[in-house]
Amino acid sequence: MMATDLEKLYREQLQALSPAERLRLINMLARGLAQDPAEEKRARDLMDLHGLGKEIWDGVDAEEYVNRLRGEWDQRPR
Repeated sequence: MMATDLEKLYREQLQALSPAERLRLINMLARGLAQDPAEEKRARDLMDLHGLGKEIWDGVDAEEYVNRLRGEWDQRPR
């Protein structure tokens, strides 16, 4: 739409709206701009997290790790 078409639309249609209606229209336009259709939100699948952060545990023996945690727990102040 060209600028002159927008100006005509404003003069003929939008200018006649009440201030409250124009604010509502602005709100609708802003929400429409904020919603990028290319980035539609989808529900996360738990399996999307599979393997995330696995490099943190590389070379860590699970049994030693758990034993260390248990030792720290036993030595905590009561």
